[in-house]
Amino acid sequence: MAPTGTARNVPPPPPYRPPPNDALDLLYADTWLLMANKPAGLLSVPGRGENKQDCLVLRVQAEYPDALIVHRLDLPTSGLLLLARGKEMQRRLSHEFAQRRVEKRYLAVVMGRPLSVTGTIDLPLAVDWPNHPRQKVDRRAGKPALTRYRFLSHSASDDTSRLALSPETGRTHQLRVHLQALGHPIVGDRLYADATTAAKSDRLLLHAEELSFTHPATDRRMRFCSPPPF
Repeated sequence: MAPTGTARNVPPPPPYRPPPNDALDLLYADTWLLMANKPAGLLSVPGRGENKQDCLVLRVQAEYPDALIVHRLDLPTSGLLLLARGKEMQRRLSHEFAQRRVEKRYLAVVMGRPLSVTGTIDLPLAVDWPNHPRQKVDRRAGKPALTRYRFLSHSASDDTSRLALSPETGRTHQLRVHLQALGHPIVGDRLYADATTAAKSDRLLLHAEELSFTHPATDRRMRFCSPPPF
């Protein structure tokens, strides 16, 4: 297992810095939905406080006023984010996510090398209230959470591995908590990794690189890919 304590003499990583206000990477748009590429450091939706209003959905709404959020990515996570145009399409796309008909794949750089080339992490998760917003593995009261992973490559120079991750559920911080529990925390994770692992990168090395679903209006299968920026 990777250490979970705070390492000595390791400076904390710098804060995540959102991209400029006018930055918007829109990959696809039609009458019913939009696909955006969210950068690390940008909120998916507005947060609490005046300094947390800049977010992806408001940037998109500046060009498409009817855009509505369907799912979210954590602040430090980059990658594909699907938005609906109008409340009816938001309802239909949200239903697709709830029924687990949307296929998602993430790319993560983690510490160490998993023993298995492929594996499944089946650990229920719950809010760690004394340390909110952290989540924790809770086998008694947690909600079911399932993540499948596939080993891609290993770097001997810094003992890190690249993994493809396919979450079957969408719990808060699921991939980050599951990989930390597996003993392979994500590089740059300032919330769950040890200080040494967190300091290896100025951002969380987690990216939503692929999203596949059936278009609710056209019934056409859609597949979007976003190469990881790391």
